[in-house]
Amino acid sequence: AHGVSLTVDLIELAGWIASYYCCPLGMVFSTMLPAAVKRGTGMIRQRCVTLAPPGADVKLTKLQRAVVEAVQRVTATSDDWIEIKRLADHAGARTITPITQLIAKGVLIERTQAQVRANPFDTAGEPAPPNLPLSADQQNAITGIVATKATFCIHLLKGVTASGKTEVYLRAIEQIMETDRAQADQSPGAIVLVPEIALTPQTVARFHSRFDGIAVLHSGLTAAQRHDQWRRIREGKARIVVGARSAIFAPMENVGIIIVDEEHEQSYKQDQLPRYHARDVAVRRAQILGIPVVLGSATPSLESYYNATERDTYRMHLLPKRVTGFKLPKVQVIDMAAERRRRRGVHLLSGRLEELLHYTLHHKSQAMLLLNRRGYANYIACPDHRCGWLMRCDDCDATTVYHKDQRLPTGGLVRCHHCEAEQLLPQFCPLCAKKVTVFGLGTQRVEEEIGRKIRDARVLRMDSDTMRTGRDYHDSLEAFRLGQIDILVGTQMIAKGLDFPNVQLVGVISADTALHLPDFRASERTFQLIAQVAGRAGRGDQPGIVIVQTFSPEETVIAMAARHDYDGFADREIELRRKVGLPPVTRMARIVVRHRDHAACHQHATELANRLDATNHQLDGHVRIRGPMPCPLARIAGFHRAQIELIASDAVALQQLMTAMRNAKHLHADARTAVDVDPVALM
Repeated sequence: AHGVSLTVDLIELAGWIASYYCCPLGMVFSTMLPAAVKRGTGMIRQRCVTLAPPGADVKLTKLQRAVVEAVQRVTATSDDWIEIKRLADHAGARTITPITQLIAKGVLIERTQAQVRANPFDTAGEPAPPNLPLSADQQNAITGIVATKATFCIHLLKGVTASGKTEVYLRAIEQIMETDRAQADQSPGAIVLVPEIALTPQTVARFHSRFDGIAVLHSGLTAAQRHDQWRRIREGKARIVVGARSAIFAPMENVGIIIVDEEHEQSYKQDQLPRYHARDVAVRRAQILGIPVVLGSATPSLESYYNATERDTYRMHLLPKRVTGFKLPKVQVIDMAAERRRRRGVHLLSGRLEELLHYTLHHKSQAMLLLNRRGYANYIACPDHRCGWLMRCDDCDATTVYHKDQRLPTGGLVRCHHCEAEQLLPQFCPLCAKKVTVFGLGTQRVEEEIGRKIRDARVLRMDSDTMRTGRDYHDSLEAFRLGQIDILVGTQMIAKGLDFPNVQLVGVISADTALHLPDFRASERTFQLIAQVAGRAGRGDQPGIVIVQTFSPEETVIAMAARHDYDGFADREIELRRKVGLPPVTRMARIVVRHRDHAACHQHATELANRLDATNHQLDGHVRIRGPMPCPLARIAGFHRAQIELIASDAVALQQLMTAMRNAKHLHADARTAVDVDPVALM
């Protein structure tokens, strides 16, 4: 049948990805075809039979007649073909002899089928949410989306947290699948992208309650499961695909709609070749297919917001109210500098947050605490400020992070979060031999402080140190949903899309972790994180409360996030970016050159910048070239890094310059040079 082949639209899409993201075509194809599919992981060959067309009467034994009746029974309810051993069981035969006799007599026809054998995985999660009547805003959004079926149109669904965006997706898919069923034998399917494995079980459970034939694609699957899911999609057995980034390459024929949930999420961008952005690829695939694509978020990326408000290339649908009718949670900003002056000792939790945690647990509600930094402490230093020694990674320009582990003689490990190098925690300063101290904050340390201050709380930590597999996510979230956990402490993976009605309190331990990074999107990311995590509170029938702890309470970003003022923030931020000519007002590509030798790195980057400059002049100089300059993290894993930024008023000018460079063999993505088009992070 289809074998291991891609659909026609995916082949066209691959060509676009290769040229747009400056990447070899072969590499795009190998990304689209999972390794498990190419290797045939879990494939087995089965002997199957079905009834032959009626011919001359043949004498049958009693057992042979039982076999024929079993075939008729099975093929009446399911597939036309049945596996031989299964058939013997159905007919009550101890061996397959009567079946082989019937094949010899021409009563049954035999064929060998390839099948993938994979362990089933648990897709049942929480019960489906009650079917609330649609709000007028939801109805308008659904009508607007369905009206564009079978035409390419980009819809931006901007709805506050808990405003019922998932319900809009479900109804829109239902209606698009229904409308075409009458005309075609194969109703159109849908691809739904979610940013994290953590969200997949919740989303899948909601889709399962409405639809049959759902396939799931994400990194938590085994190779055989991935192969099995891919084949089901390719053979048309699954009409809805839910998955993370790579699910945009689902080999589905006749896609009717594509949905990208939490479209602002950074995890949609792949950080190795091909460096594609799943949201932008979704838009391009929808364009090739001539179908609508829906991008949903409470805090859209400024790119999408700009496209909807200023460029008018996206249609915006608003869901300004929560479906439950409750207001958005109240946000209190706590000044940690004032807190430090007031209280003795080191406290990661402010007095107000502690008090509210006790109150929440007393009332049998749950709390979520977000800190976007894993580990125990992010500084390991000499206590003597005259000495000034601070432990850095030997191979990166970054401080190391202490991870506590009582099983180790030194009490823990020191790990670099950039190259993952590890060593035991040193006891003494290498320069002056004083005993080292650790300070700073991390999820482990928050967990420990809660244990000390709120003795009887059941606490669970969710970060990439504790969550190793998709199963870990699923089990942890299930325990939290069932109320077996009182306080969930985690990194950004707990800030998104999760819906737990009993969460009344949300705490952001440090709103500053991302705010002062040398990246022009730092304030956008901080706003999104605070607004998203605040949206986890008060989703049930009680209003929620959110505590945001910060050392810079006067920062406009933090104040606007506390007021849930997305439009005010976006308009102000776009104005600031317009003044300095940065995306979304312009388009950007970033080229990073790396080399073990500092001088060689600088030389290669300078040569590349000069070539870019010369080529740009030949093309009328529409591109602004900045650099070469050292990256903010100037060394990772022993490689020195320099960057060149290309900025243009539109994507066409950028593409022309890069294509000219590639054609002249001056620019190619390899081990030394990374080309990142539309970068989302500039570290």
